[in-house]
Formats: sequence, C-alpha cells, structure tokens
Amino acid sequence: MVVVAALTLTACTPTVQVAAPKEPITINLNVKIEHEIYVRVDKALDDVISESSGLF
Repeated sequence: MVVVAALTLTACTPTVQVAAPKEPITINLNVKIEHEIYVRVDKALDDVISESSGLF
C-alpha cells in the first residue's frame, strides 16, 4: 500500500522546463527625442547682462 501511495505522489509531481527561444529577441529602439528650452530673463537681469553694460 505504501508503494502504491509513493508511486501515485511521484506521478503527480509537476515538471518545469526552462528553454532558450529558438529565434533571437529583437528590441527596436526607434525613439525620436525632441526638446525645447525656454529661457526667461527678468527685466532687471536683462539690463545687467545687456551688451552695453560691459559685463561681457
């Protein structure tokens, strides 16, 4: 009886298989990046940085 129970339990044991895919994995990175930079200068700071101030 113990042998029958042992055979029954081993017959229900699930198996897990890990296998590599046959085709290579392809990753497409077609990304378009656009950016816009806005610079806002305060009027007082604009006067300091102006060409006539002699700072630069």
